[in-house]
Amino acid sequence: MGDSETFGVEKGHGEEVVSWLNEQARLHSMKLEARLYGYSVTTENFGDFEMFSWIGDVQSARKMIIKASKRFKVKVIEGGYKPKEKIIKMKKFDFAKVKKGDKTIGQLEFVSSRFGNKHWEIQNEERH
Repeated sequence: MGDSETFGVEKGHGEEVVSWLNEQARLHSMKLEARLYGYSVTTENFGDFEMFSWIGDVQSARKMIIKASKRFKVKVIEGGYKPKEKIIKMKKFDFAKVKKGDKTIGQLEFVSSRFGNKHWEIQNEERH
């Protein structure tokens, strides 16, 4: 079982996408549960996104978020890519891809404090 809070969907589509993800997971007996957590991020290059968290199988989550992007014709953030180096720092990092359907249109670098209950913030973004 995995989880991530660095997945997102284009602002205004969060409720319908998350409910569709949960319905599809239930119909196909997948181990996946997604929830909006009332947090949004704004990117310079890609617009605003409603962030959601999920618990379950990482492969199912990645596959389903791409299907949702195609079905609802929206951009999504596919997070949960960890840095390779294992250096202990005061902040934690996570990397994400911005996708429109199957196509990767950019990358995001998230950062959050290791201490306290801080939300993820975008530190860097790159267009493809």
